[in-house]
Amino acid sequence: MNRGDAPRYRPPYRFGLGGGVGLGDSRRESEVEQAWAIMEAAWDVGVRLFDTSPWYGLGLSERRMGHFLFPKAPDSYVLSSKTGRLLVPEAGYSHPNWQGVNHFNYRYDYSAAGTRRSVEDSLQRMGVPSLDIVFIHDLSPDNRDLGERWLEYFDEAARGAMPELVKMREEGLIKGWGLGVNTLEPALRAMEVSDPDIILSATQYTLLKHADALERLFPVCQARGVSLMLGSPLNAGYLAGGERYNYGDEVPADIAEKLRRYHALARDHQVDLRTAALQFCNAPEVVSCIIPGASRPEHVRENAASMSVRIPQGFWSDAKEQGLIEPGAPTPG
Repeated sequence: MNRGDAPRYRPPYRFGLGGGVGLGDSRRESEVEQAWAIMEAAWDVGVRLFDTSPWYGLGLSERRMGHFLFPKAPDSYVLSSKTGRLLVPEAGYSHPNWQGVNHFNYRYDYSAAGTRRSVEDSLQRMGVPSLDIVFIHDLSPDNRDLGERWLEYFDEAARGAMPELVKMREEGLIKGWGLGVNTLEPALRAMEVSDPDIILSATQYTLLKHADALERLFPVCQARGVSLMLGSPLNAGYLAGGERYNYGDEVPADIAEKLRRYHALARDHQVDLRTAALQFCNAPEVVSCIIPGASRPEHVRENAASMSVRIPQGFWSDAKEQGLIEPGAPTPG
């Protein structure tokens, strides 16, 4: 399915905030004041694009983000959330991904009715009147809950969630929809069987890993007029000095070696590697925006400041010459 020359929704902001870690209490439990400070810091530096999900903290991220956005005019920001998991009240339930007890369990539902209910539930949790973008979440082989059965769930989404989101777009209830995944295959398959506007691709296009996305995902998106929102552009903080790579505790040896070489190159050119990583992700035309997360307000301010720093062209040319960056990858400037 393809709409031909009809324009697809593309967010008007190049830089946003992902709400998974800092607002959903991943790895560490935080007070509501900390979440408010993160949102306030983002708003103060001009961030007007926010992404969240029912999955993040089992509703906690949505509640916290919505509490901040509730008094704002809905047309003053862009908001995306996700569907695929319906939250079910269960006293005392907790999940190892999220710290603390949130009293909600979850079940997967990629049907049309489940998708519409998920969107309505998100609006009620957040207290906002509309969502700009809805992503079908974690419909991917790396989702341990789904495993090899992800294709069965994908077929359910192709029959249910995808046409329902197209209908919601046509009704004017949302501006655009897509998939929010950490692998390439589901995104490519979705563009074969349906008509998404934007793909939220996390961890797949970064300084440390970008060849597959550049060769396989970018051309299809460009041909169909689909843009990319890039999540986890710092590989879950690894490029900013964190110990975890993406969402696991083990760092592949080749990735650790590549990071070591990047640090040496950054020292030679007196470049902040986090800044280079964010600007690299934001350089391709097919990328509409990047949404780094933050667990502290200073992370938001530092990331925002990185977008206006000029990086010497020698850093990029040397990175390509050393084989760290693919020859065809766009670079800033």
